[in-house]
Amino acid sequence: MAVQAAAPAPASEARESAAPVTPPRADAAMLNNPAPAYPAQSRRLREEGRVLFDVYILPDGSVGQIKLKRSSGFSRLDDAALEAVRRWRYIPAKRGNEPIPYWYVQPLDFQLDS
Repeated sequence: MAVQAAAPAPASEARESAAPVTPPRADAAMLNNPAPAYPAQSRRLREEGRVLFDVYILPDGSVGQIKLKRSSGFSRLDDAALEAVRRWRYIPAKRGNEPIPYWYVQPLDFQLDS
């Protein structure tokens, strides 16, 4: 039985896979992503912290999945952050000029003013 070598990828496909990936952005002013609401009870109890989420951003900039990567240590803060990020829009990641799905680490900080 003869083994056939795989045909080389077309030049356009090879260029596309070699194109650099630009990560997504949530900081563009036109996106109007609201900050998470600081839970009133967390304010009273002086709870502060940083939440990290793994966010799967779809090519259209919407959020596909969210996974808690690191808790703030307070479930109220984690839940408030999750609720906000679910509604956010992003400028999607791109490979070259083509929007692509992308896992992104999204930090959110809860800090009370001193």
